[in-house]
Amino acid sequence: MVQTNATNTIAIGVDSFETLRKGHLFYIDKTDFILDWWNKGDKVSLITRPRRFGKTLNMSMMECFFSVKFHERADLFDGLKVWENQEIRREQGTWPVLFLTFANVKQATWPQTKKLINTMIWILYNSYDWMIQDSMFTDVDRKLFYRVNDEMDDETAALSLHNLCGWMEKYYGKKVLIFLDEYDTPMQEAWINGFWDKMVAYMRSLFSSTFKTNPHLSRAIMTGITRISKESIFSDMNNLTQINWKSFRF
Repeated sequence: MVQTNATNTIAIGVDSFETLRKGHLFYIDKTDFILDWWNKGDKVSLITRPRRFGKTLNMSMMECFFSVKFHERADLFDGLKVWENQEIRREQGTWPVLFLTFANVKQATWPQTKKLINTMIWILYNSYDWMIQDSMFTDVDRKLFYRVNDEMDDETAALSLHNLCGWMEKYYGKKVLIFLDEYDTPMQEAWINGFWDKMVAYMRSLFSSTFKTNPHLSRAIMTGITRISKESIFSDMNNLTQINWKSFRF
């Protein structure tokens, strides 16, 4: 891999791609992954990797490359491998993107875990409060939008990301990319602390409506450390491609 460092500063624990690049900090070029993943064309990719392997940083890199929030931010990728490809360059900053990480969902009880995940989804919703005010959306849309909060019922939670994708597609005129980092952190805590069944039921409903029965989804990536079985929360997701980390230059 190409090593790029405008300075000799090596930052430890920085998981924001933008921060590394803006700060001209030492960075090992892993942007080949962007082109690898894009060319594979899988609907939903699950990439399982060891701990402390830069998952969050790489998902941050994906958000910076594709999200409309980083439109015209070629400076973040100038000089990196991905920027040598003229075709993939055209995708930079042109996609509506939802990026979530469950890395910090490590609560010891089911009520605490559910509340934290609901809060994270609620915060994500609040970042699009400006969008739902547009005249293209109806009062019914806004009513559904504001039902999402930290105490929402499980039915509302299950459809929350599905619905948000729909509104984003309507606003941007383009289907949505979803990047979910460390999907399995709350699952591990549920297993250890004895609320596995409740966690599985919640996640299966959320993931099915978000990743399987979601016509507003273009593509998605999930990362974690746990390989899956047919009896897992993904048992009914026939559009999921499970990829070992060694398959990518990640």
